[in-house]
Amino acid sequence: MSGTVPPPGLVRPQPRRYRARGRTYSATVRAAGPIALLALWWAASATGLLTPDVLASPAEVLRAVGELWGNGQLPDALTTSLTRSGLGLLIGLAAGLTLGITTGFTRLGDELLDSSVQTLRTIPFLSLVPLFMVWFGINETAKILLIAVATTFPMYVSTTSGVRDTDPKLIEAMRSFGMGRLALVRQVVLPGALPSLLAGLRLSMTLSVIALIAAEEINATAGIGYLMSQAQSYARTDILAVCILVYGLLGLTADVVVRLLERVLMPWRTPQGATR
Repeated sequence: MSGTVPPPGLVRPQPRRYRARGRTYSATVRAAGPIALLALWWAASATGLLTPDVLASPAEVLRAVGELWGNGQLPDALTTSLTRSGLGLLIGLAAGLTLGITTGFTRLGDELLDSSVQTLRTIPFLSLVPLFMVWFGINETAKILLIAVATTFPMYVSTTSGVRDTDPKLIEAMRSFGMGRLALVRQVVLPGALPSLLAGLRLSMTLSVIALIAAEEINATAGIGYLMSQAQSYARTDILAVCILVYGLLGLTADVVVRLLERVLMPWRTPQGATR
């Protein structure tokens, strides 16, 4: 009872109170780390601890961005790299989603496919680069398929786990109402597995950037990787830094996109620690 007085010597437990944090505060905290790294980079360059032959200063990197953007090299490279990454990601997501639903929802699919897919998943995708060059040559197909392979398995694992965790009683109840298998997957299983699907999407999008770096080592003649190889030949550490930062921004953008999708598709969920 709410009015009950606790026995002597005991203290009534008090619920822990959390204070809501504003968006401005959260954004400031998130930006503190990158700003601190930028300040250290600038200070090391200004004091001579970091020489240009090791890494260009932030000012030189900004000038390199202006140079590459002005002559059209950076926009062209970004377009090429994003096209490769996007096509490979779409193929990988479609394959991982299809295989995950098949093995997670049907026993026959699990018995036929899961052991084979799990075996393939343990093979590092970087080890496939020489084989893909033999199979597909050094054209765009090899690059796109390498990204597709890298992004398939995270989506597969997450989809399989999410589908298997769907409440079996709910599935049986919907079946008793005459709902077909495809309708069950579309209206019951996939919505229930949505958190796992978004987790797989986040991992796959991150891996698409990592695989893009490897793919653009396959004799690329365009893209961010090509810019890096050209900059390496001329010891342009400023352009190398630009390319590395672009790869990092692509990965960060992918993470932000998934976070926005989580807020749109699952508005009832609040980020962990958002109010603490």
